Amino acid sequence: MAILLSADFHGNNSNSEFYGVSEKRLKRKYSDIYNKITYHIILGDGGFQTPQKGITDYYKSLSRRQFPILSVIGNHEPILGMGDLKEADKKIGDTVYMIKEEFPYIAYLKRGKVYNIDGFKFLVLGGGLSIYKDKEKKEIKCEQGNWSEQEEQDLFKLLETESTFDYVLSHTGPHRINKILFKKKIDSINEIDKVALMNDKIDEKIQCIGWWCGHWHENKEYHDEETGRLYNYLDKSLTTKILNKNG
Repeated sequence: MAILLSADFHGNNSNSEFYGVSEKRLKRKYSDIYNKITYHIILGDGGFQTPQKGITDYYKSLSRRQFPILSVIGNHEPILGMGDLKEADKKIGDTVYMIKEEFPYIAYLKRGKVYNIDGFKFLVLGGGLSIYKDKEKKEIKCEQGNWSEQEEQDLFKLLETESTFDYVLSHTGPHRINKILFKKKIDSINEIDKVALMNDKIDEKIQCIGWWCGHWHENKEYHDEETGRLYNYLDKSLTTKILNKNG
């Protein structure tokens, strides 16, 4: 069994973002293990629409896969703010938000929940500072990328009794690590990411092997010598990794 990991996808089938996870490329890159992949986890900004809003050619392509797609909630998600998403129990821990129900299904993992997937125990986070420019080049801030007060309270209550995990799956990483790896980008932003600051607090309270992140559209990793923890950031869907018990 193996888990395929990739970063931001934004729900489109453009050449630049679909290429990295196209079936042809994955089979070529992972020819010896492709048939053992059981899940594809996207580290935020999967960009999936609900079926009522139309299924694109991208969905048709994914529907031919042999494994489900699970996405972390990013900071640019169509599902943010929607209150009518169907939940389902897929026997991997907490429930998930279903986008495509037939196998292989597409679903979002919930923020602040624990999932057990292929022998790994994951703490799933997500979200992040979301600022974009409109047609008049004005900056628009989307608050939905931030966690609600209730979500945050529920998470830290959970961590009082459950704080050991194999990995964290998030969109952005802890602020202290982001500053080390992406200082120039952070300096160009006029606002501190509340979600990244919250990730700092989480980082202090848990035990884990490492974090998997997206968001920054760069391949970076940082090994914290004090904790022994490895922080992996993947570049959109152009970079994929395989996680399995055999290393």
